[in-house]
Amino acid sequence: MRLRFHGVRGSIPTPEKGFMGVGGNTACVEVAVPGAPVVVMDAGTGARGLGNELVLAAGNGPLDVHLFLTHYHWDHIQGLPYFAPLYGPHSRLTIYGWETDGGLEALLTGQMHAPYFPVSWGAVPSEVRLRPLTPGRAVDLGPLSVVPFELCHTQPTLGFRMSAHGASAVYATDHEHGADRFDDNLRAAAAGADLLVCDAQYTPEEYEARRGWGHTTWREAVRFATDAGAARLALFHHDPSHDDVTLAGVEREARAIHAGAILATEGLDVAV
Repeated sequence: MRLRFHGVRGSIPTPEKGFMGVGGNTACVEVAVPGAPVVVMDAGTGARGLGNELVLAAGNGPLDVHLFLTHYHWDHIQGLPYFAPLYGPHSRLTIYGWETDGGLEALLTGQMHAPYFPVSWGAVPSEVRLRPLTPGRAVDLGPLSVVPFELCHTQPTLGFRMSAHGASAVYATDHEHGADRFDDNLRAAAAGADLLVCDAQYTPEEYEARRGWGHTTWREAVRFATDAGAARLALFHHDPSHDDVTLAGVEREARAIHAGAILATEGLDVAV
C-alpha cells in the first residue's frame, strides 16, 4: 500500500510565499494498492492535480476511481468540481460518504449549479455512483478493505482504516480530542496500524482559544499514535496560519516524542 499526499492543508488553501514547501492545497490523499482500483481520500483542492494525473495515465482507456469523503466542509470537497475523472466519458467515479442533511447527492451537487459553477452535476459525462457509508461496515475493493468509523468534529465526520496485503493505514482528519467515545474510536481504529494520518491542526498553546472548533493538536496526535501503537504518524490538516518554518518546528517536537512522526507534505509518498 502506498499513500501519496496531494493536499495537506485544513480550512483554506494557502498559495503564499513561505507556505509552499509544505504545500498549499487542502485535503486529498491517494491510496494505491496492487490489485485494487484507484482510491482517494477527500476531494480538497489537491484533487485537481491528482485528477489530471489520473486522466493522463489512463489515456483514452477506462478509469475507475473510488472517492471516500470524511465530511462535507468545503476544504474536503472544493476540488471535486475540478476533478478531471468527473468529466471523462470513459470514467466511473464512485463516491462514498455519510448520508446526512438531505442526502449525499444534495450535499455534493450544491456547489455545482449556477451561479456558483458553470457545469451542473447532471451534465457531467462520467458514470457517477453514490454510496452511503455505515460506521463499522467495511467496503471491500479487491484486496483493500476500508472500514469507516466516527470522529468528533463540528458535523458528522468519518475516519477510515485501510487494510491490504498485511499492511494497514488510518486516515483520521478533522477530529477534536476530549470526547471519550470518539477518542476510543480513533485509538481502536489505529491499533497496531503501520501509519496513522491524523489531524494536527493546532499547537497546544493555540488550542486553548479554539476549543470546540473540531480539531486537535500535534501533541494529542502523538498521544493517539502512541496509545494505539501505530508505527508511524503523519501530522496532517495543517492550519492555514502555519508556514513552513512553524511546521518544521512542530515536526521536530513531535519526533522528539514519537520517532515515527513525520510532517505530511504535498507530494509525499509513503510506502506502508
